[in-house]
Amino acid sequence: MNTIWIVEDHASFRRTLVRVLNAETGLQCTRDFDSCEKVLAALAHDDAPHLILLDVGLPGMSGLNGIRFIKERAPKTLVVILTVFEDDDKVFSAVCAGASGYLLKTSSVTEITQAVRDALAGGSPMTSRIARRVLDMFTKFAPKHSDYGLSEREKEILQLMTTGLIKKEIADRLTLSIHTVDTYLRRIYEKLAVNTRTGAVAKALKEGLV
Repeated sequence: MNTIWIVEDHASFRRTLVRVLNAETGLQCTRDFDSCEKVLAALAHDDAPHLILLDVGLPGMSGLNGIRFIKERAPKTLVVILTVFEDDDKVFSAVCAGASGYLLKTSSVTEITQAVRDALAGGSPMTSRIARRVLDMFTKFAPKHSDYGLSEREKEILQLMTTGLIKKEIADRLTLSIHTVDTYLRRIYEKLAVNTRTGAVAKALKEGLV
């Protein structure tokens, strides 16, 4: 069972998300919070969930500032932003801080639940409009400065990651086992000094590595 926590200060919207996620097979929303401070306190003594749906505009610490602290306390937990904000600065900050996806609250409940499943499967869910902004932002940066010692196979896998393929699809495309792809991904993350798939893709696009 994949466990989900929700951090959202709008009570009725939060309750709706809890109800919708708990109705999904294989998903369970076990905790919900109205601030980053409360979720960070919970992470200090509770088992971390598989994924956290995180709002940006929260009272006290913002969701953007909270991502880094969440990833420090629960590095394996995926963080997917769910917000009304779509300006470039917030999108850029969220991706660089380690968010695995970025959704708008205008998304339907079907789109939100599918995005949760995509993230859990190794994807980086974003609305098409947000994805276009991310690509535009990173392609404006300077060309690559280093290949970070990536092998040809690692570059090939990184290239496939930038096209949106998840681990199983990469394994099938290259006729490799998922375990082998996992090993390559760990090496790629280590060489690029990132912790998430989204961070690796962002760095690859930013520095022209693929």
